[in-house]
Amino acid sequence: MNRAVQAAMVERGYTADTLAAQIGVDPKTAAKWASRGRIPQTRHRARVAELLGRNVDELWPDALKRRAPAWFRPWAEIEREALSLRSFQLAWIPGLFQTKAYALATLVGEALTPAEADDLAEARLSRQAVLRRERPPLLVAVLDEGVLRRTLDGDRAMMREQCERLAEQAALPNVSLFVVPADVGMYPGLGGPFTVAEMPDGARVAHVDSQAQAQLIDKAADVATLDRRWERIRDGALSRAQSLNLIKEAAASWT
Repeated sequence: MNRAVQAAMVERGYTADTLAAQIGVDPKTAAKWASRGRIPQTRHRARVAELLGRNVDELWPDALKRRAPAWFRPWAEIEREALSLRSFQLAWIPGLFQTKAYALATLVGEALTPAEADDLAEARLSRQAVLRRERPPLLVAVLDEGVLRRTLDGDRAMMREQCERLAEQAALPNVSLFVVPADVGMYPGLGGPFTVAEMPDGARVAHVDSQAQAQLIDKAADVATLDRRWERIRDGALSRAQSLNLIKEAAASWT
């Protein structure tokens, strides 16, 4: 049995019948959600977790594994265990900050069915639970300003919502967000995005994006190279307060 689901149902006073009534499914279906290995369909998962007062990955840890690409799963595990994350993004809002609409927009043009794209977007949003746990990691993110100025097919509402979400996340005590302004010109970040994770055992692992599958890097010399690049990127970024003001200004510009 899935003890996390059972405990949450008891705590919230739900039975299979009452939970099914809230979701609009058969009670037998709701009862199966408390069985090990049985996970609600994508369209129900977030609502069930909301009703039970838990994050999706707390109730069904395998949900992310099933939806995320196989090559990404090792990093997803690292991300969940990390004490701190330092991320530089050149072209996209980091996945840990994305809205559903923005996540879907990043997948446009890929060889995916609508259902596959939705699953990947939901998997990305599920990762955001790490920022809401009792002891979340320290997340320091640096973005290129161009990320805030780019949308899909003129969709202004999508970018306004995304920039507003980014401003909200920037206010979290465990999040530090910085922006490299456009007037900096050429700088080391143009070489591409990366994230460095510090693990509980002191190990440090990096995730380096590319047009193909991303790489995981754990050799000390290679991580040290990224450290040096990170410091030079941070040198060109605005202060935390200035960055937040720029993000808010970007949100307003999409109105």
